[in-house]
Amino acid sequence: MSPAPVIIAIDGRSGSGKTTLAIELAARLREHHKVSLFHLEDIYPGWNGLAAGIERYVTTVLSPLRRGEAAEWVSWDWERHYDGEVRTTRPAEIVLVEGVGAGAAAARPLLDAVIWADSSDPDRRARALARDGETYEPFWDQWAAQEDQWLADDDVPARADVHVLNRADGAAPDDVLQALQYLPAVAPALLPELAVRRAMQLRAERIDAEPDAAQLFDALFGGSANAVWLDSSLDPAGLAPEAAERSRFSILADDGGRFGQAVRHSSGLTRVSAGQATATTDGPFFRWLDGVWGRRALRAPENYPCGFTLGWLGYLGYELKRETGGTDVASPTPDACLIFAGRAVVLDHAEGTAWLLALDTPDADDWLTTARGAVAAAAAPGSRVSAALRSTAPQLASPQFTARDGEAGYKAKVADAQREIAEGNTYEVCLTTALTAATSAVPHDAGPDGLDPWQTYLELRRRNPAPFASYLRFDGLAVASTSPERFLQIAADGRMRAEPIKGTRGRDADPGADAALRQELETSAKDRAENIMIVDLLRNDLSHFAVPGSVAVSRLCAIESYATVHQMVSTIDAQLQPGMPRAEAVAACFPAGSMTGAPKVSTMAILDRLEAAPRGVYSGAIGYFSLNGAADLAVAIRTLVVRALGDGTAELSLGVGGAVTADSSPQEEYEEIRTKAFGVLSALGTDFPQG
Repeated sequence: MSPAPVIIAIDGRSGSGKTTLAIELAARLREHHKVSLFHLEDIYPGWNGLAAGIERYVTTVLSPLRRGEAAEWVSWDWERHYDGEVRTTRPAEIVLVEGVGAGAAAARPLLDAVIWADSSDPDRRARALARDGETYEPFWDQWAAQEDQWLADDDVPARADVHVLNRADGAAPDDVLQALQYLPAVAPALLPELAVRRAMQLRAERIDAEPDAAQLFDALFGGSANAVWLDSSLDPAGLAPEAAERSRFSILADDGGRFGQAVRHSSGLTRVSAGQATATTDGPFFRWLDGVWGRRALRAPENYPCGFTLGWLGYLGYELKRETGGTDVASPTPDACLIFAGRAVVLDHAEGTAWLLALDTPDADDWLTTARGAVAAAAAPGSRVSAALRSTAPQLASPQFTARDGEAGYKAKVADAQREIAEGNTYEVCLTTALTAATSAVPHDAGPDGLDPWQTYLELRRRNPAPFASYLRFDGLAVASTSPERFLQIAADGRMRAEPIKGTRGRDADPGADAALRQELETSAKDRAENIMIVDLLRNDLSHFAVPGSVAVSRLCAIESYATVHQMVSTIDAQLQPGMPRAEAVAACFPAGSMTGAPKVSTMAILDRLEAAPRGVYSGAIGYFSLNGAADLAVAIRTLVVRALGDGTAELSLGVGGAVTADSSPQEEYEEIRTKAFGVLSALGTDFPQG
């Protein structure tokens, strides 16, 4: 008896390309493994025998293979319409079983993974009849009716681990193989395939040019359903060293290319899409992240100054707090959306250069050629003029926002938070609310009378440039952020840094009045107390995974000025202990203490009660997880979220909030959220809602 094999079922309706997919997938797996392949069509007892065939398959084929034994089974003679010869399928390291019913309910307890192959009904019929011709055509409707009845009672697609839209273009086998590597029951058997992926080389080219970033993103990734622009839109020239460092690099990428992927996580389910295939797994998101990031898989090119060497980019939503001590709250937006970028452009604003990065794959040369041309075009004289004209294009319809909490309601919640403080349940509560509006547009396909997220972001960055601005597009969801605040940075060598912001004043057009506002913030005892409380909290968060004695506050309550606000910023540094899981170090600090208050866990519970609604993307984190083990994440504030509702409309959402302490004035807290909303609302041509 052999060791129990890994058994993978490839199921789907007739004509979905299961047989070809299984044969091609087996060929790829045989490069590193011994593989057996079984076709269910060899065992169905006739054209009316789907149910009986599934039963035969489970009892005479699948059960012995699961035990590591050879399976002896009776084949069906399709010409004589009777039982045929006895055949044997021997176990191997990996067994692929393919056919309608391969992933049926009776089979699933014996399987390690189920792949569901799908394609359109016309394509399926054409493929099936092209393969079996006149033999199959008289029985197509009869067989399809059996499939309908079976799937009505056994929803295999809903229970499959991997879904693949099989377009018969040759891409499906590689996409499926990539998706299988995320399934815990299968991944250990695919270590050779993982090793090949992890051995990929990085190709890098430096171009001495300063392309217009908006034009470049539009040219390279404007047509991509999933794309990310981490946009340091604040000019670093003349800034203090700390602020200049945060504003140095911009990263532009999508999920295209050979290894491009997109992941969405919601309420414990992670879905990873690789080309035509999507794998679904359950479990905590940070555990999943630890499995795909944190190892130093790629080293930076010589003289390359940025921490990003390809990897994952996107956002972590606030509701991931369920994994870090908070309660489980469902959100209408995914709890995390990331893309894996196997190619990207990095702009170094300090050096005036563009870096092209790509994994060394067969499609890398073509992409690098395209990217070089796009950089040259975006750096050409006149390109900035066209970008500027786009960025100032007026919105045809200014959205009218509604506040989740009116003025009286928000002030009442401030008072409620202060009662919690007085009772000793917390000593700082970062209370938030949300403004929402409806639009006739949907992300990436704006209607003529609605709001275009891309144009809106260009206007946002023009009016309110920020070191951690970003534009994210995830098929049906757009995020436009002008965040000034770093949540957490982890360098490849393990250096960690958090830079919380607490304390805000609006800017004034009069220089004297503006200087007075800055001075008022700098000397405010209340704002300093808020800031120092969060510094203390973050020192504790970082200490969980830091080298003992390495946690230090290098800046305390410094004042930084941006286009619409003055803000109070502190910096906490630490050194990650060698060998510690980097994803867990991120989780230990998540969500940002500047968006919860302190102590974090008990205060999050108070916020759940006071806010009585999910925050979604807002007050989560936006940034990257690089293949060299580095990460850089901003706090998702000053952030507009545009979510398609599936009916031709979309919802706009803008979160705002502030820290409540025992000394807070409810009126001043309300004015603070108005100040924080101004930068985004003014770009939309609308005002803070009254009432």
